[in-house]
Order: sequence, then structure tokens, then C-alpha cells
Amino acid sequence: MVLAAGVLDRWPWHRYRAAVGFRGWAADAIDFYDGLEEDNSKAYWQARKATYDQSVRRPMEELLAELAGQFGPGRIFRPHRDVRFSADKSPYKTAIGATMDNGGYIQLSAAGLAAGRGMYMMATDQLQRYRQAVDAEPAGSDVAQMVAAARDAGIEVTSHDRLKTAPRGYPKDHPRIGLLCLKGLVAWRQWPAAAWLATPEAKSRLVEFLVQTEPIQDWLNAHVGPSQIAGTRG
Repeated sequence: MVLAAGVLDRWPWHRYRAAVGFRGWAADAIDFYDGLEEDNSKAYWQARKATYDQSVRRPMEELLAELAGQFGPGRIFRPHRDVRFSADKSPYKTAIGATMDNGGYIQLSAAGLAAGRGMYMMATDQLQRYRQAVDAEPAGSDVAQMVAAARDAGIEVTSHDRLKTAPRGYPKDHPRIGLLCLKGLVAWRQWPAAAWLATPEAKSRLVEFLVQTEPIQDWLNAHVGPSQIAGTRG
């Protein structure tokens, strides 16, 4: 269990359900994923599908609709896992995730709310352009300042993987060696579940994050861009 027993029951959820439009996620959304982590089975899912539809997916749809004007249309990922090549055969994802056209990502799970923005996993040609831009001036200094500002604001900036040493062709004492070793560039923030999650404050936190990380996304769009390798995405 992610949260102590009885914590969710003590939250004043009932105070926050009268607003129009996106109103946050109620306690049963967190309960749904808390239970799914314990029993990731078709029987559990089918018995609680109405909860998923009304308390998990519907608020995400409402949120994406409200964010679309500022951050572009969104798309919710399917809840089923692709288990064809995985040793873990549990059928369902333990989080609902959605992407936006501007590169933003939103996730709700038993742990709470999370958001990301950037390029999580770069293709070979993207990684080459990324490193060239990080090495160059003023592009490299610009992104270093953006990353520092994001971290000062409490935002984690990382990637799915990183090199243990300098990439080939770059000196180990490069002033931006930390950025050069990353195999992607993603801003990420996680908020533990609490009473505010059932209020419009959930949207406010996400909007603040998306605005704060927009310079990083703009830099990636300008200096890295989509992959030109056939069969890749991004």
C-alpha cells in the first residue's frame, strides 16, 4: 500500500466536487490503482471498470480538453500492457498516462500525480544533434541555464539512461559533460497524493510545470527535432 490506512478516508473530498469541468481525481481513483498494484488481474479490472471509466479516465479527458487550447491536443494511452516480449505478464498498467502535442506527459497512479516534458529516449540521429547542440555556443550554455533554472524550481531533469563516461569525440572535462552523457533530456515532477488532488489545484500544478519547462521543450524542438530514421517515432 502506498498510503497509510485511513488517510484517504480522512480527506475532505466531498467539498471539491461541485465545480464544473475538471475537478481533480477523487479518492476512489487512487484506491483503484492502489488495489490494482495488489491484484493486477482481469477479474479485478472487470469488477471495477466503472470506477476506471468515471473516476480515472473521465477526469483525465476533462483535463486534456481544458489544456488543449494552451498546450495542444492530448491522447490517453491504452490501459493494457504489451506483454508479448515481457517476462512480467500482468495485463494492466498501474497508471493512466497521457501525452500532449507539445511534448508534455501527465500520469496518475497510486503514488499520486506526475508530469514530464522533453525527449525521453532519443533515436541515434537525435542524440547526435543533441550532443552537437550541447557542445556548441550559445546553444549549449542556453540549455544548461534552462536545466539549472528547472532544478532550482524543484524539477528533476534527467533521461532514461546515461553514459558512464564522455561520449566519443568529447573531452571528459567538458563544461557540460553531465548533459552530454544523457541519452535524452526530460523534465519530471512528482506530487504525492493528498487532498489537493481532488481539486482544480491539480490542474494548476500541471500548468505551472508545463510553463516552467517550455523553454527546454522549445530548445529541443529547435536543436534536436524529430528523428529522420525510418520506423522511429518522435
